[in-house]
Amino acid sequence: MSELDCPTVMTKMIAYLSSLLERVAESNDLNPQFSPQKVSAFHGLTRPSISIQSYLERIFKYANCSPSCYVVAYVYLDRFTQQQPALLINSFNVHRLLITSVMVAAKFMDDLYYNNAYYAKVGGISTTEMNFLEVDFLFGLGFQLNVNPTTFHTYCSYLQKEMLILQPSLNTEESSSSSFKSRSTKLLHYEDDQQQHEVVAV
Repeated sequence: MSELDCPTVMTKMIAYLSSLLERVAESNDLNPQFSPQKVSAFHGLTRPSISIQSYLERIFKYANCSPSCYVVAYVYLDRFTQQQPALLINSFNVHRLLITSVMVAAKFMDDLYYNNAYYAKVGGISTTEMNFLEVDFLFGLGFQLNVNPTTFHTYCSYLQKEMLILQPSLNTEESSSSSFKSRSTKLLHYEDDQQQHEVVAV
């Protein structure tokens, strides 16, 4: 059993990733050079009402993919932002990037995974859009899906280290804000519930 299989570790990881992505999105939203950017298929017309953390918790609750998928999804987001520098993560695209990266990671990593229609329902988008986002994401990655053990452990170690560093500061809003502000520019750049769930549109 790996450390990632521990529910407490996964809860902390989701909280950290959510906070990091939130800081990055907020920073890019306020960037004066942000408006001329290329609008992509991942951009919604409005900001989703659901928070990034609630959205990632929803994915974790219903996607049932292995804990390793979230580390690999983190690697994919990093690669995507490096290969698509004109497409900055912001409040209008972060949710779609999240659901797509997790779905692609699950398909690559897990022996068993849901179909696109299921992930679309979890993500609050149509199956047609989910299919299109998957293709767009794959081309954006240049189909570089392989994550070797060294890369995986590097990202995993980074996540664990950052969670330990930021844990004390998560208790106060002010210190958390300053901590993530200093890290937000680094994104990311390191090579069963049976009840019917409500669809949250993004």
